[in-house]
Amino acid sequence: MRKIGLLSDTHGYLDEKIMEFFQDCDEIWHVGDIGNIVVADKLSNIKPLKAVYGNIDGHDIRIAYPKIQSFTCENVKVLMTHIGGYPGKYEKSVKVLIHKLKPDLFISGHSHILKVIYDDKNELLHINPGAAGKSGLHKYKTAVRFVINGGDIQDLEVFEKSRS
Repeated sequence: MRKIGLLSDTHGYLDEKIMEFFQDCDEIWHVGDIGNIVVADKLSNIKPLKAVYGNIDGHDIRIAYPKIQSFTCENVKVLMTHIGGYPGKYEKSVKVLIHKLKPDLFISGHSHILKVIYDDKNELLHINPGAAGKSGLHKYKTAVRFVINGGDIQDLEVFEKSRS
């Protein structure tokens, strides 16, 4: 059993309340637009970090983290990239990866909109944790945590806090 803290679009800002929300997590996953290496280092000093770079991330982040991560956590195949779309509106390259890799869980960010959608067609759960930073049009900072237990994704909880 692994407890995962998931966030995206920090844009160089890390809210301490989100770190408290992730306190009992085993790992933190960041889905891009980290903003700077300081945020990535803070996260990786707290818990093991899996991350992908986003469109605003500079050279230092792109050297440290890939554009796409594909891995297995417990018995769940995970596919993670920053710009990916969502069920029915996946990016073209993501559609190809989903068909090739057949993940159980597809995670993307970029939209700053928290979404949790089951994709019946591809038999996967899609999660976009929204935006955890202060930059963008979103009104609330959001993140999620959940448990992967064998092949099950369960106990999903949402963090939400006013951006101001």
